[in-house]
Amino acid sequence: MNGAGNDFVLIDNRDGSVSLSREQIAKLCHRQRGVGADGLIFLKNAEGDGDWAWDFYNADGSDAEMCGNGARCFASYIQHTIGAEGELSFETACGLIRATIGDTTVTVNLTDPHSLALNQTIAMNNGNQTVHSLNTGVPHAVLFVEDADVAMVASLGEEIRFHDHFAPAGTNVNFVQILSPAHIRVRTYERGVGETLACGTGVCASAIIAARLNDWPANVQVQVLGGDTLGVVFASDSDEFSNVQLTGPAQFVFEGTAMV
Repeated sequence: MNGAGNDFVLIDNRDGSVSLSREQIAKLCHRQRGVGADGLIFLKNAEGDGDWAWDFYNADGSDAEMCGNGARCFASYIQHTIGAEGELSFETACGLIRATIGDTTVTVNLTDPHSLALNQTIAMNNGNQTVHSLNTGVPHAVLFVEDADVAMVASLGEEIRFHDHFAPAGTNVNFVQILSPAHIRVRTYERGVGETLACGTGVCASAIIAARLNDWPANVQVQVLGGDTLGVVFASDSDEFSNVQLTGPAQFVFEGTAMV
C-alpha cells in the first residue's frame, strides 16, 4: 500500500504465525531484491483498549514507534482484511491511534505532540543551522528553506539525523518551504529509510511548527514530494498541542506472496 507515496508492506499476523528477523524485514523492503517499501507493518490482535494493534518496522528492519501515512494505510488495510467500517482504533508503541475511513481518504488522530523546541542553533559542517523540533509520535527536526527543490536533503538530512544534539535516538529531518499562508511544501529524511515521498508524522510536525511560528490558524495544507496534498488540523494552547488529525489518501498497490 502507499499513503501519498510513502509505501508499506502489510502482513496479517493475527494468528502470530509470522516471525521475521531484522534482516528478513530489510530484504522484503529492499527495492531491488525484495518487494520494496519504506516500512513493514504487522496486523495483530489488540492487548489493551484498541480494536487492533500493529508492529511497525523501518525499511532497515529497525523498530519504529509511529508513522502517520502508515497509520492511514493500516486503517484501510484493516477495513479491507476484516471488513471494519467507519471508525476504528489500534495500539502502537506511542499510544492508541484512532482512524476514520472515508470514501477516498483516511483521517487519523495522532497522539499528542510533545517536546517542542524552537530556534535551536546547531553546528554543522557548513556552519551553524537553525532548527526547530517536535515529537509527533517520533522525533522530528524542522528546517525552513527558500526552495525545497534545491534543499540538500540527502546530505543535510543525514548529518542532522545523526547529530549529537539529537543523540542518542537521532531524529527525522524535514525541509519546509512556505508556499503561502497555511500552505507549505515538505521533504523528509526519515531515520532508517532516507528521503521518502511523504512522511505523515513529519508533515504534522512541520505544519504545527510553521503555524506556531507564523501565527496561522490550526489548519494547514501540506504538499509532499510524491505530489499529494495532506491536511493537518490540531488544537493548541500556547506550546501545547492536542487532537492532531492527519487526512490523506491510502491506496492498495498489489497483493501477493513473498519468499524470505
